[in-house]
Amino acid sequence: MLPNTLKRYAWLSIAAALATILLKGIAWRLTGSVGLLSDALESLVNLAAAFMALAMLSLAALPPDENHAHGHGKAEYFSSAFEGLLILIAALSIAYTATERLLHPRPLETIGLGLGLSVAASLINYATARLLMTVGRRYNSITLEADAHHLFTDVWTSVGVIVGVALVAATGWLWLDPAIALLVAANIVWIGWQLLHRSAAGLMDVSLPDAKLKVVNAVLDGYREHGLEFHALRTRQAGTRTFVTLHVMVPGSWTVQAGHDWSERIEADIRRTVPNAHVTTHLEPREDPVSLVDQGLDRPAD
Repeated sequence: MLPNTLKRYAWLSIAAALATILLKGIAWRLTGSVGLLSDALESLVNLAAAFMALAMLSLAALPPDENHAHGHGKAEYFSSAFEGLLILIAALSIAYTATERLLHPRPLETIGLGLGLSVAASLINYATARLLMTVGRRYNSITLEADAHHLFTDVWTSVGVIVGVALVAATGWLWLDPAIALLVAANIVWIGWQLLHRSAAGLMDVSLPDAKLKVVNAVLDGYREHGLEFHALRTRQAGTRTFVTLHVMVPGSWTVQAGHDWSERIEADIRRTVPNAHVTTHLEPREDPVSLVDQGLDRPAD
């Protein structure tokens, strides 16, 4: 699935954010709960993040050009980093508001209806997050995965807030409302940090995870039985696209055509096992010592 097709899921996230902002905003106005206010503020962040995701998926969908020969897939990492930053800002806002309410408690009102609206908003977020996570993992879209993580965070935020407001209603302990809001803020900080870390890893061309590397090596092991050898295997992920490069060492007596044919088979098999992969092979004679000089990224001058 191309990023251009994935954009419809960003539109779904925008619709879910608008719905939950409305429901949570009404719930906050009815009850006066700082916990529900923090929940509504996070949904505003969801909306901003969803628009950013839509913009970056649109950019990632652009075809390669003269200045971007490898495409625009890394645009997705800017979206996830932006979302991680927004999550941290939301956490600070929640912590500030909760601390103020902890120092100056206020009774809550119309709790039953407010909690009902918050539960409805949480169900919308949960269903949307499950769908975004499934699609994001299936097509290696860090933008959709980040959006899903954010929505799951919102769901857990809502659960904590709902429990807190319910306990306030049952016990009359007004301090529980801001206290739970502070716990929610701490959890949000952790999620935001994880998103920022993963985005930085993508921008730094980190290798594929071990599970995918094992799949690639399993393909190569099948060809080693035919006398081929390999080195300088390098991989990276750029949004939904995977890049794999390797050197293929064949008997020096083979013709160029024979070596080329085997390289084409290897590339095709890797593409079949690693979806949306761009595979580049470099052919070398197995017996020539010079073939082993370029295993590293930077080849010696002499």
